[in-house]
Amino acid sequence: VVCNKRLIGLDPGLRKTGWGIVDCDGVSVTYVGCGVVSPPSNDEMSDRLAFLHGGLARIIEEWQPDSAAIEETFVNKNASSTLKLGQARGVVMLTPALAGLAVAEYHNRVVKLSVVGTGRAAKQQIHLMVRHLLPGANPQTEDEADALAIAICHAHHSIAKIQRPHLGANI
Repeated sequence: VVCNKRLIGLDPGLRKTGWGIVDCDGVSVTYVGCGVVSPPSNDEMSDRLAFLHGGLARIIEEWQPDSAAIEETFVNKNASSTLKLGQARGVVMLTPALAGLAVAEYHNRVVKLSVVGTGRAAKQQIHLMVRHLLPGANPQTEDEADALAIAICHAHHSIAKIQRPHLGANI
């Protein structure tokens, strides 16, 4: 039994939402593409969220992933920032769900452990490992690198669930 899926990792943000796509073929994970959706910062909140939805919907339509993954939200000390991130995150979760994709969620420590081998990895370590694990990937922003890390984590958990279904990975 092997994992044969195209997976999209999503790193939600209101200024920039990163996306990264990988193919999971057998036990190997290969880079497909990455980018960011950046709503105009001076638009009204509803327009920014609509822009985010439209951009992600076009990416999903173009790249045709089989499932999606997103990092669980951390709670910021600034309640207003956390609320705004939550609104963007809702759109980022809803868009693939509306396209019929299952959406998995992973804690940031799980993503770091899956990509680097430690749950306390620094951003720079994650980005170096993303480039190492995905030859050809050259993410230009932290958002793209984080989205690819989430996609790698999702691929690893998809493979683990297929090989050992008793583990109960969330896909």
